[in-house]
Amino acid sequence: MTIKEGDSIPSVNLKIMSEKGVSDISTDELFSNKKVVLFSVPGAFTPTCSAQHLPGFIDHADKIKEKNVDTIACMSVNDAFVMDAWGKDRGAGQNVLMVADGNGDFTKALGLELDAKGFGLGMRSQRFSMIVDNGLVTKLNVEEGGGFEVSKAEVILDQLS
Repeated sequence: MTIKEGDSIPSVNLKIMSEKGVSDISTDELFSNKKVVLFSVPGAFTPTCSAQHLPGFIDHADKIKEKNVDTIACMSVNDAFVMDAWGKDRGAGQNVLMVADGNGDFTKALGLELDAKGFGLGMRSQRFSMIVDNGLVTKLNVEEGGGFEVSKAEVILDQLS
């Protein structure tokens, strides 16, 4: 079942890169008592994700955070090492938290899986963005097919207004 606006974020452990190396971060820790913009991409270092999706959120991070957003998080079904390297490559810095859903547990719990076996990528996440306020999804934007229209940073900015 696919998550929808008004639903609570499922409780799952994800991975991030910290000063101590790969660390766990629970969705409870990430979303509780915070306003979070989460966007997910099918794969780090893939063309649309690297050239447009992540850079859009990096470029608009200040404007997004001005709308009382505590955290902007980028997620993919990749490992924490890949997500960290991709964030460094794209200049995410402190603006965007790079979150790894390496086994796809969170993606499955959201019901937003993408079968990318035909591209040699296995199971991945659909391209989407959402606004989560204290663990509740208030806006959800899921791309159709291979599109890149509704999950852009500019759309989130409009939804935060």
